[in-house]
Amino acid sequence: MAKLTYLMLASLDGYIEDEKGEFGWAEPDAEVHSFVNDLVRPVGTHLCGRRMYETMVWWETVDTGPEQDAVTRDYAAIWRSADKVVFSKTLRAAESERTVIESAFEPEAIAQLKASSERDISIGGPELAGQAIAAGLLDELHLLLVPVSVGGGKPVLPTGVHLPLELLDERRFTGGTVYVHYRVVPA
Repeated sequence: MAKLTYLMLASLDGYIEDEKGEFGWAEPDAEVHSFVNDLVRPVGTHLCGRRMYETMVWWETVDTGPEQDAVTRDYAAIWRSADKVVFSKTLRAAESERTVIESAFEPEAIAQLKASSERDISIGGPELAGQAIAAGLLDELHLLLVPVSVGGGKPVLPTGVHLPLELLDERRFTGGTVYVHYRVVPA
């Protein structure tokens, strides 16, 4: 059975983007990006909403020639080799290979996908992850906390949902980013 994991970079005060919708402050350096590559390498399917997909689809077309750094080439290859499921009521066609558009997030379908998948599944974006958390589907949480406080914006975790966690791992990076890895404790 595959695990459903949620991996996000967030400000120290818990936001994935600030009040203006910007997230440039979260761009990882090479050390953190290489670490993220290793975290997502086992993922066979990425679940994301339309906005997250529109951000991530850049990896489909980024130049992967020798002039591009190795970490970027590696992540592009990882992204391109995985399946993607995009949940959107407005998106009609995918801009990437190996991509399916679904009009709604159906917890039963995700449970079946977990049961039938040989590789782990990632869920991207706080709204979609919030639905998975509320449905009791999330298995693990990977947060990379960037050393900045943005004062508000889009929270990395949903409000109003109790989520007991067990710390599995942590790591501190040279630039001040801190990684924490939790297992969701079943109710």
